[in-house]
Amino acid sequence: MLTRLFFPTTLLLLAYGFWVSSDFQVITAGVVIFLFGMVYLEQGFKVYTGGLLENILKKTTNSTLKSLGVGVLTTAVLQSSSLVSVIVISFLSAGLIELVAGIGIIFGANLGSTAGAWLVAVYGLNIKLASYAMPMLVFGLILKSHANKILHGLGYILLGVGFLFLGIHYMKTGFDAFANTIDLAAFAMDGYAGVLVYTLLGMLATIIMQSTNATMVLTFSALATGQLTYDNALALAIGSNIGTTVTAILGSISANSAGKRLAVAHLLFNVVTASITIALLQPLITSVDVLASMIGIAPDNYTLKLAIFHTLFNIIGVVALLPFTKILVRWLETLFKDPKGHSALNLADSEHSQMRRARYLNPAVLSYPDAAMRAMTRECANLYRNTLELICYGIYLTGDKLRETDNLSDLVHTWKREKQPWAIKELYIRHIKGIYADIIHYSGALEGSLPKQQAQELFALKVACRDFVQAIKHVKHIYKNMGLYIDSENEQIRHQYNQLRLRIASVLKLVDLLGVRRNYDHIREHADQLKQELNEQDWQTNKELNELIRSQQVDSIMASSLMNDSAHVHDACTSLIDGAVIMLTRDREEYRDYSLNPMPSENNIS
Repeated sequence: MLTRLFFPTTLLLLAYGFWVSSDFQVITAGVVIFLFGMVYLEQGFKVYTGGLLENILKKTTNSTLKSLGVGVLTTAVLQSSSLVSVIVISFLSAGLIELVAGIGIIFGANLGSTAGAWLVAVYGLNIKLASYAMPMLVFGLILKSHANKILHGLGYILLGVGFLFLGIHYMKTGFDAFANTIDLAAFAMDGYAGVLVYTLLGMLATIIMQSTNATMVLTFSALATGQLTYDNALALAIGSNIGTTVTAILGSISANSAGKRLAVAHLLFNVVTASITIALLQPLITSVDVLASMIGIAPDNYTLKLAIFHTLFNIIGVVALLPFTKILVRWLETLFKDPKGHSALNLADSEHSQMRRARYLNPAVLSYPDAAMRAMTRECANLYRNTLELICYGIYLTGDKLRETDNLSDLVHTWKREKQPWAIKELYIRHIKGIYADIIHYSGALEGSLPKQQAQELFALKVACRDFVQAIKHVKHIYKNMGLYIDSENEQIRHQYNQLRLRIASVLKLVDLLGVRRNYDHIREHADQLKQELNEQDWQTNKELNELIRSQQVDSIMASSLMNDSAHVHDACTSLIDGAVIMLTRDREEYRDYSLNPMPSENNIS
């Protein structure tokens, strides 16, 4: 209800503000132009990142202090702690970084966000930014249209900085004119009541604009023109830090448990930092005055003192919480638990009655090709694990039994899974279809942004996933007969169907062992050997079937079922082998010559 009312209420308030004050129009336009500049700036930096950001994260997040430094540096450059938070959440969800490293980056991002405050305080309000903005916009627009990637990215950056400068100019101009009509300082509030009210206002402004920098620029502009008292400006700065966590929380909604842990860590850091700052506000104000005096800042230069305060309370937050990072990680891991056990088909768990979706893929990671490819690889491996469990279910075994036993022949002839409460098609929809659909969807969105080699590797991954799904399709066809004949009173047909179970179980076992990557020739040798054995087994089954028919040990219904099911088993095993080989050799030279034809829809299982 509140969500539905919020949007029209905001529009009405803006319309009323535009009607009563032309100066309000100028300030609001400045905010919009500033935010527009942030969008262009982010686009520009994304052009240059490619695999750079992924490589930086891999090489510099092996310690908490390094992660902290990465957070400070990337946020200072990108000028958006919210963007850094969303990127880190997506990377963590994709398994590219550890939670400890992610928390360190988030702590650093809060500290790095103060760089923008210093730039505005030192330069933004003391020089005519509009005169610099105009040529930047002109050159930016020209360069943005260039085919060269470097110049194209530079064009976006120039447009971004130009719009940022223009936005700051309009906000300052609007507040200057506003001072002649309405004295906003008359609405100042003293004491802790004022701190709490303006903290909430700062939080609300940041949530609406989705930018700490925009809130801080507004605060600096109002403070510089005397429209805001120093104490209330400090409270707005505190609130802006809390408000920025909303973007991270929204970004974690589609993330897995790892992404949610980081979003909570981000929220916790900002709330704890704000609480400490509010509790120690007067000592902090005194400390700011002392520091300002030491570095030669005038007592009435409140904009620079606000920048000092903004930096100081973020440093306090880092110092207060960084020593407890490992404790925080343990608590978050108990709060958001990962799925337990090897088995993907935990039928006793009611939450698995819902369709499973991709675990590692999310929209944010698509902007970073190397990270997206690693996430896609992990998701395809996840699909394979689910495929293995579902095929085991289809032959009345379990994945755990398959992994534990050293004698598959004894297993299939002496043990079967008794409780089979679900149809295999229902389990396919629940555990495979959603993940496969997400893989196809995200690969389609990703493919156009990849260089040729990665695009062909992505195609190979899709082929592997298609093979896994095809294997399930074939097992689905034998499921009913398998359940009927492994309990048959006819010893011969029971033996033949247990042999089919053994054939599939052997391939699953061997394919699972191939997961420990070896050299390419060895993998191909094993795969070719497996296929040769499958052909021989298929031929042997047909030979034995002919003898059983001649001796009238099986009837015609049993014979036709066995012949068809033997073919399905052969095709299922072949698909499993092909999929596994592609997964392990997708970056080999021979896969780079594949033509990138469209993949068939994931709805190919009826």
